[in-house]
Amino acid sequence: MKKQTSETLPARPLDGLLVVSIEQALAAPLCTGRLAEMGARVIKIERAEGDFARGYDDAANGASSYFVWTNRGKESLVLDFKQPADAELLRALLDKADVFVQNLAPGALTRAGFGSEALRETYPRLITCDITGYGADNDASGLKAYDLLVQCESGLASISGAPEACGRIGVSICDIGAGMNAAIAVLSALALRDRTGCGSAVSVSLFDGAADWMSIPYLHQVYGEGAPQRLGLKHPSIAPYGAFTTRDGNDIVISIQNEREWRQFCAQFMQRPELGLDPRFASNTERVQNREALDQVIAAAFADLDSGEVLSRLAESNTAYGQVRSVAQMAQHPALRTWPMTVEGEVLQMVAPAVRAPWDAGRFEAAPSLGEHTDLLRAEFCQQHIGEPV
Repeated sequence: MKKQTSETLPARPLDGLLVVSIEQALAAPLCTGRLAEMGARVIKIERAEGDFARGYDDAANGASSYFVWTNRGKESLVLDFKQPADAELLRALLDKADVFVQNLAPGALTRAGFGSEALRETYPRLITCDITGYGADNDASGLKAYDLLVQCESGLASISGAPEACGRIGVSICDIGAGMNAAIAVLSALALRDRTGCGSAVSVSLFDGAADWMSIPYLHQVYGEGAPQRLGLKHPSIAPYGAFTTRDGNDIVISIQNEREWRQFCAQFMQRPELGLDPRFASNTERVQNREALDQVIAAAFADLDSGEVLSRLAESNTAYGQVRSVAQMAQHPALRTWPMTVEGEVLQMVAPAVRAPWDAGRFEAAPSLGEHTDLLRAEFCQQHIGEPV
């Protein structure tokens, strides 16, 4: 791929916008990282010891995998807003900012004079985005909200895993969801400001995002016959929809969505067309009710075939399937797209953005070192406020 420069890239949707963020860990950095990919200038404010996500691991050529993923293309400014001079610098930044994002503990910025309500009185065009664990106005607001804790509090863990034990979803999904919801909220507020000229105060919480995803289990529990049980790699309300093991020990998930697919699967994959007419399996309702017998029949067929034979028959029967891949196998997946990024002096291949757009750069800018831009930013924003005590 021919390397593009900033001069040759198409215009990006957030070019010219300034985002200031007091952020740490994952949710807020992911939000502002997405805004940076869309062209925003993102100034990341860190305490003297830095965003603690910098120390989560050293998997990315000595740097934190969490940090390089969510902070690429930002500027790092070390600032202590509790100190008068730094508080004035923060005000100078906010005077020029379009968006202010923060995910400190509820009330921390309000006590320092930088709460959303006060800021929007001073800067009416400013969009403020507060990210919390459980919201700021309920009995759970003071709880620490690390990702696994929210997975547990929201019920996500109770419906994940195998029948014998709850399971953690294998990535920090509540943090990620909050970051994506925050980005949506900011983009919505920017669209509204284009029409009204006024900023907005938006907020998201990790719990709200997780609870939204739990809508189906919630409705089953509150209004139906109870929340679905943990079934491992099986679907609670569709059958067959789950993993079966081949003769050579690989797990492959199949999904049957309607009766036409079921009959075709029986005739061509199972090579037993009479199964398609078996009254125990005549509809999805019957198949779910008779899941144990159904799974035994299909498992026996898989156990007689190697993976290649299974995949060939599934393709011939037009059955939807997915191989249960390891991370190593995912890294070689034909659908995986990667972009280069320099990390600690070495070019790494990072997973490309999920959204494909005309302004794609085909590469990532580096994540900043701690305080890398502090002197330049102090000079820039102090100069813009000559005569003010900074």
